[in-house]
Amino acid sequence: MNQDYIKPDNWSIIEEGFDAEKVKSSESLFSLGNGAMGQRANFEEAYSGDTFQGSYIAGVYYPDKTRVGWWKNGYPEYFAKVLNAPNWIGINVNVNGENLDLHTCTSITDFRRELNMKEGWYQRSFNAVLSNSIEVSVKSTRFLSLEIDEIGAIRYEVTPINKDATIEFMPYLDSGITNEDTNWDDKFWDTYDLAHNKNSGYILSKTMKTDFHVCTAMLNHIFVDGKQQKVHPKTEINGTYVNLKYSVKSSKGTTASIIKYGGYTVSSKHRESDLEYTSSGLLQKASELGFDTLLEKQKKAWATIWDMSDIVIKGDVKAQQGIRFNIFQLNQTYLGKDARLNIGPKGFTGEKYGGSTYWDTEAYCIPFYMATKNQEVARNLLTYRYHHLDKAIENAKKLGFINGAALYPMVTMNGEECHNEWEITFEEIHRNGAMIFAIYNYVRYTGDYRYIPEKGLEVMIAIARFWHQRATFSTDKNKYVILGVTGPNEYENNINNNWYTNYLAKWCIEYCVKNIDTVKETYQEDYDRIIKKTNISQSEIQAMVEVAEKMYFPYSEKYEVYLQQDGFLDKELITVKDLDVSQRPINQKWSWDRILRSPYIKQADVLQGFYMFEDKFTKEDIERHFDFYEPFTVHESSLSPCVHSILAATLDRMDQAYEFYLRTSRLDLDDYNKEVEEGLHITSMAGTWMSIVEGFGGLRVKDNKLSFAPKIPKEWDGYAFNVNYRNQILKVDVSQEGTSFSLEGDQELLIYVHDKELKISPNNQVTV
Repeated sequence: MNQDYIKPDNWSIIEEGFDAEKVKSSESLFSLGNGAMGQRANFEEAYSGDTFQGSYIAGVYYPDKTRVGWWKNGYPEYFAKVLNAPNWIGINVNVNGENLDLHTCTSITDFRRELNMKEGWYQRSFNAVLSNSIEVSVKSTRFLSLEIDEIGAIRYEVTPINKDATIEFMPYLDSGITNEDTNWDDKFWDTYDLAHNKNSGYILSKTMKTDFHVCTAMLNHIFVDGKQQKVHPKTEINGTYVNLKYSVKSSKGTTASIIKYGGYTVSSKHRESDLEYTSSGLLQKASELGFDTLLEKQKKAWATIWDMSDIVIKGDVKAQQGIRFNIFQLNQTYLGKDARLNIGPKGFTGEKYGGSTYWDTEAYCIPFYMATKNQEVARNLLTYRYHHLDKAIENAKKLGFINGAALYPMVTMNGEECHNEWEITFEEIHRNGAMIFAIYNYVRYTGDYRYIPEKGLEVMIAIARFWHQRATFSTDKNKYVILGVTGPNEYENNINNNWYTNYLAKWCIEYCVKNIDTVKETYQEDYDRIIKKTNISQSEIQAMVEVAEKMYFPYSEKYEVYLQQDGFLDKELITVKDLDVSQRPINQKWSWDRILRSPYIKQADVLQGFYMFEDKFTKEDIERHFDFYEPFTVHESSLSPCVHSILAATLDRMDQAYEFYLRTSRLDLDDYNKEVEEGLHITSMAGTWMSIVEGFGGLRVKDNKLSFAPKIPKEWDGYAFNVNYRNQILKVDVSQEGTSFSLEGDQELLIYVHDKELKISPNNQVTV
């Protein structure tokens, strides 16, 4: 833990007291999003201190030309950058001619900010004395509407405390912004038109190269003592800036305020020629509803989301706050409305990592969206990859693979690989297996086998072809080997026979062949279409099967464990507990050379495989491998603690499971990795949900039925969660005394609890 200033609260993230050193961290933690757009919690008024300004639009990106010292054949030509979008939230404020800036104020008291997760709004308040000795009380409230997802709203209030004052509100739009993350300091935006009309302003701009057209817009209303004022603004327009200046008198103790509606319309949703007109209509609709009504609709929309996705923890406020923060941010990032979108690793909270899609989506996020929304949302995530299949085949072809073999990208916006580190782009090929595991996971949970003949089998065949071609036959071992890879543990590069990668390759081929047979037997028309399209033959299938059957897995007879890779035992096996604490985190203290030669594991690698394919191994197998690998794991990936928490719970090691859960749930709130100011770890937040539902709750699908093995940490009085299983809502409530199940649906549900059958009738509760 590296920070502890967020106040424990069941439903809110709260900061009290102003600290300039925490501004950038809080900008991440208090971020807002609505699936279509998002923003860091930047101050509306000017701030001359250290800050990271960031607003983002879903799906809008820039192909920043790759910058490497030594170009290698096959390198992606660009790295897709999540773009810092034109700023619409800005409201400069002058009080008696003095600019309000918390960095230059004489004093700041009663500073407080709150992100209300239950209702979906963010509020900040403080008292400040300006350098002209005027004392003011300020309160701002803002939210990004779920009702009108191209619109956000701000109410900004200023009250003079010690004397009458002239308050000037200067709401503005600014497209002259830059990215924190850029390779060549390129100009990402071209602003081509600016306009204003009475109380509204518009900027029309487009992204360079990708040609996304965006209208950034605002509409403002001014109030004194709650009464709307007819104030005609002075207008300032330059090449990238539209500013409207309102001046009102406010006597001591009287509140002057501005309500600002703003947001984006994008050419991916509307015709370019209609962007300004559409923005105007949406702003007018928001204005007619009014701030309070729009906020009430926001609260109701979030109540609906929470009704399904909430996890209740009794008796542990920090644990409760952590899981709700994770669930809240996941829903702010992706709501499943648009199959063209995905879940970026930073969501709308920062620019690091670029891209909108990593293998995190398939390995970690799909279970959360599958169980807390309807199955169409998870299907959209699978469909996103299906639509990128041709690009995945192109990616593999660039590397020398043939015959329709596909390599899905490590990082992408449109299906093209856009990650340019050699050991990631070319070696971390296990991501291909996550694509197939996600289909398998989806089908076993939803029962929607129809997805496989419709779309999934084509993906399976292309990936099976990749594994077939990527494997090499070793005459020495009389086995197929996979050389020159990086596993999930990115602290080992260019190693041979990563067990997890080899196991996935074998499994993917076998699962593909199994489904070819099933589709042939059951969906003849689809089978004929797929065989014709892919031109796969029985001889090719048999050659794939041979690779799977003869796959090599490194194994230690001494330790009775599968080895992470061929040379793992050649390392100096010093466990993490024997590593001087001053050397942690090693990714910030050690050279890359030293890390690569060490035994230290960034995140679950072999254990990732044991988590995903638990039913293929005995509990003793899991325990032996957990005891061998966890002591070498430094957990310097956000994706690490959740897998270890689930496995620890499986092994009845509840103290360890709880410790890992707390770390994953409060990874950002407590800034474990000393990097939260760069943005939040959105995709790993789905792993936090898994830690409770799959870890403590023991949820699995066995024999086509839901199975539970509920356990409870001693620190909790109880916990409860819901899952949408095949269009019926199962509510699970676990206490120290037992577990209750209730069903919202119209059909009886048969489940397993600790391997015993349990029948649950609709609208009935059963306790075990």
